[in-house]
Amino acid sequence: MAERQFPDMWVDPDDDPRTDGGATDERGVLLDYLGNYRKTFAMKLDGLDATQLATRSVPPSTMSLLGLLRHLADVELHWFRKVMGEQPDVVRHFRTADDRDADFNGAVADDAVVEEAWRVWRAEVANAETFMDGVADVGSMVPLDGGEVPVRDLLVHMIEEYARHVGHADLLRECIDGRTGQ
Repeated sequence: MAERQFPDMWVDPDDDPRTDGGATDERGVLLDYLGNYRKTFAMKLDGLDATQLATRSVPPSTMSLLGLLRHLADVELHWFRKVMGEQPDVVRHFRTADDRDADFNGAVADDAVVEEAWRVWRAEVANAETFMDGVADVGSMVPLDGGEVPVRDLLVHMIEEYARHVGHADLLRECIDGRTGQ
């Protein structure tokens, strides 16, 4: 493996999978930001084993990188399938009626749990991207809580959700192996 030009960064700038955008329309800008936050989140988890991914932040918190991965899979499902896709009967993957925090509580150091979390998250992201391929106007209205909201508001919410959890992932990753930045 070649020596990294910037060893303190996640990836050398030339190898960074995130984009500088390029979109000039509102829809494109929102999707670029969301896509970059998804990539950033995945980068924060890269290279960790099941034990590291399941490491809890600070007792009594149940937050872990694996828990965040499971949580974000269900967030993707909720907003893109249940709300925007108008599939209210779709069942979340990790949250249960008995345990609203099952996404975190079930994030245990087991390779099968990790594989399932990655598979489900990737599938939900792919579903969201496919859904958005069919939405030309982010001003389109979708039903929510007895009213309607524009798709743009829900995309901004998703950006906010990822931004918050990427911040959590930064701190969790630093506690695991000291890796910071980018």
